[in-house]
Amino acid sequence: MALNRLSLFVAALAAASQWVSAATVPSSTSQTASVETAAAFSNKHKCPTGQTTSNPICCKLFPIVDQIQKDLFDGGECGEEAHSALRLTFHDAIGFSIHGGKGGGADGSILAFNKTELAYHANGGIDDIVERQFPVFLETGLTAGDFVHLAGAIGTANCPGAPRLDYFFGRPAPKAAAPDLTVPEPTDSVTKILARMADAGFSAAELVALLSSHSIAAADVVDPSIPGTPFDSTVDTFDTQVFLEVLLKGTAFPGKGNVSHPGEVLSPIAGEMRLQSDAAIARDSRTACLWQDMIDNQQAMMSRFKAAMSKMQVLGQHGLTDCSDVIPTPKPFKGHITFPPTFSQKNVQVACKSSPFPKLKTVAGPAPTVAPVPGS
Repeated sequence: MALNRLSLFVAALAAASQWVSAATVPSSTSQTASVETAAAFSNKHKCPTGQTTSNPICCKLFPIVDQIQKDLFDGGECGEEAHSALRLTFHDAIGFSIHGGKGGGADGSILAFNKTELAYHANGGIDDIVERQFPVFLETGLTAGDFVHLAGAIGTANCPGAPRLDYFFGRPAPKAAAPDLTVPEPTDSVTKILARMADAGFSAAELVALLSSHSIAAADVVDPSIPGTPFDSTVDTFDTQVFLEVLLKGTAFPGKGNVSHPGEVLSPIAGEMRLQSDAAIARDSRTACLWQDMIDNQQAMMSRFKAAMSKMQVLGQHGLTDCSDVIPTPKPFKGHITFPPTFSQKNVQVACKSSPFPKLKTVAGPAPTVAPVPGS
């Protein structure tokens, strides 16, 4: 089905895809979500499919989880679609303001009203994942918001080292597209990004936590000639390598001819892209120590990212049910991160002055070249 026709189906889908349950908590009057947690159910409920859950309303999601894994993520891979599904959750949810007037938050409007939102400059490069997700979304019967955030949590779980993200269920169909200029861009200043995130209810620490997603991310449109260019050298693992490598001294641009493009700055490793905004946040006095504290601090990164994502996933939503136990458990990341071959402490541009830089080993071998993400 053509993308420019997708939003025409929203009204019909709304009636078909809203699952109503007397078990959910009544809507909150605040702008944060009221959520019925799994703790409300003392015993596990066995579903007809054989899985168990703390809330029987979540049983209908297990077959959908299997369908999403099969149809979107090649049976459970941490690939391009998984990375993009996570990115889509942020671009959807951040269309929100605690002061009102900036969209419905984590409501799936980016999927339901894609003709409008994909035209925004900041949403460049997500048309492919929207096109991949939309027919699967139609088959599941979920609302757009429930689908977008379920797919994001499942895709993230496919990446070793990731936390098992929370998932909250029961969003109504979105009412309208989010307005433009709500998604921060890599060309934005740190001050502008912090202000936009604060307007959505997030602190500087939560911003840095959310940027953990760049551990499994890649750029498609910053330099369109090299789609799928990773942000670190371990793009298939959710680890803290990106926090280290963004602080290494840059020497070249990854594209042909060593030419820069808006939104990127010099990268230290061949085949790797460094976003201008990441480099600035890593070195800004307001965020530098938050950034450095993530390096080789896997458990802290996981817990902070999970908490920030849990908050983001319910922006603007009310009366949701905690169905987190339908999300697969990610494989753990074991060990420590290291300097890439030929790099060491001398290559680090230390920006945090109040705490020592972590001691890391260097992997032996020649200078690395990072390959593009397959399927980009």
